[in-house]
Amino acid sequence: MITSSSPSPASRKKTESSGGKAQPPTKWGTAGQQRAYGRRLLDALRATAAGGPLAVKASADTALALTARGQSRWSRAILLGRCRSRSRRKLLRVTGKIGRARAPPAAAAPRVRPDRMRVLRRLVPGCRKLSEQSVLKEAADYVAALEMQVKAMKALAEAFSAARAAEAEARRGV
Repeated sequence: MITSSSPSPASRKKTESSGGKAQPPTKWGTAGQQRAYGRRLLDALRATAAGGPLAVKASADTALALTARGQSRWSRAILLGRCRSRSRRKLLRVTGKIGRARAPPAAAAPRVRPDRMRVLRRLVPGCRKLSEQSVLKEAADYVAALEMQVKAMKALAEAFSAARAAEAEARRGV
C-alpha cells in the first residue's frame, strides 16, 4: 500500500484558505441558497421600510429561517417566535416538527465548559434544552447561515449605495 504524505492540491487549497483546518462545505454556501435568501430579504426589507432597526432585524431573521425551510431547530424557533399563535405551536407539536432532544451517544463530542455552553445555548435560538452535541451542530449551522446573511446584506448595501451615487451623479449632470 502506497501512501502519500502530501495532501492533494484541492484539499491543500481548502486548508490554506480556511486558516489551516479543512472545513466541510455547508448548504449555506450554495448560490441557490444565497439567491433565495437575497430575494426573501429584499422582499422583507421592502415590507418593513419604515419599521426601524428592530423591524429590519426581525424581517432578516425571518427570511433566514424561511430559507432554512424549518429543517433546523433554530429556524423553527425563529418562525415560532414571530408567530405566537397557539394553534401554530400545537400544529407543529402534533406533526412532530418540534420534539424533545434525544440523548447523545456515549462517546459524544468533547466536553465544553458549562458556562460557555450555557451562553451558546442562549445565543442560538431554540437550543436552551439540547444536549451539548446537538447545540454544537445547531450552532455551526446557525453561524454559517449568519455568515450568508452578512454577505447578502453587504451586497444589498453596496447595490443601494451604488444606486444612490449614480442618482446623485445624474442630478449633478442635469
